[in-house]
Amino acid sequence: MLKKYIDINPEVKKALEDGKPVVALESTIISHGMPYPRNVETALNVEKIIRENGAIPATIAILNGKLKVGLNEEEVEYLGKAENVVKTSRRDIPFIVAKKFDGATTVASTMLIANLAGIKVFATGGIGGVHRGAQETFDISADLQELANTDVAVVCAGAKSILDIGLTLEYLETQGVPVIGFGTDELPAFYTRKSGFNVDYKVDTEKELAVALKAKWDLGLKGGMVIANPIPEKYQMDYDVITNAISNAVKEAEEKGIKGKESTPFLLAKVKEITGGNSLESNIQLVYNNAKVGAQLAVEFSKLK
Repeated sequence: MLKKYIDINPEVKKALEDGKPVVALESTIISHGMPYPRNVETALNVEKIIRENGAIPATIAILNGKLKVGLNEEEVEYLGKAENVVKTSRRDIPFIVAKKFDGATTVASTMLIANLAGIKVFATGGIGGVHRGAQETFDISADLQELANTDVAVVCAGAKSILDIGLTLEYLETQGVPVIGFGTDELPAFYTRKSGFNVDYKVDTEKELAVALKAKWDLGLKGGMVIANPIPEKYQMDYDVITNAISNAVKEAEEKGIKGKESTPFLLAKVKEITGGNSLESNIQLVYNNAKVGAQLAVEFSKLK
């Protein structure tokens, strides 16, 4: 039945059949996260980094209503330029498929489709979470529920700093999702290496991470794992500068009534504007860093199966 809906790139399919390491990648960063041509250039560089570190990249999207696992270069280019590509989370998938639309996958939908294909490691920029003021708006990213239920490890630079990080961690704890600091005791906050919040466990090697992942899933403990990998020090932004920029952006979003799926792109664009574009370069570098760790984790995990 799944064959009707999902198209797995032959290289990715063979790697999965042979037990080779594969890393899932999202496509929202291409269609909604960066301007052209930096979006396409970044996506292709991420795939290159994954290959250089011993794994096969599988960028995930929906094209003409088909779930695509592993895009080719032309498809990445198309997504980078195309208009009317729908930002697609779990709730949107049935309608994007039924209407034969193009969809760029978020963290939640990338996890879901990766799991359908049998991919267990996913590298991205940052996860969504509990938005500021969620105690009134109930604005909580679907990423968190996906992490609670879907067996995919997510390598990221922590939660996006536009969120309420404390409440995001509380939510993940309630759902039994481990938050791991890769080489750090403190949860990174996307653009910066610090947030003021501790992780559940610090792990220093991909091998140790892989062993923990295998134990989790062997024991039937469903759900993913957040592997928080700090942005490289030389690319991090000044904590006070980024905190002030985010506060101003959040205030403007509230004044303009921007909510839901539109809030993250607006806030990230506003932060980029306020910081003179420096945030875009930081964003790109942290994604590259996560791709490297994701590939090495996939390699170690494949050795245990």
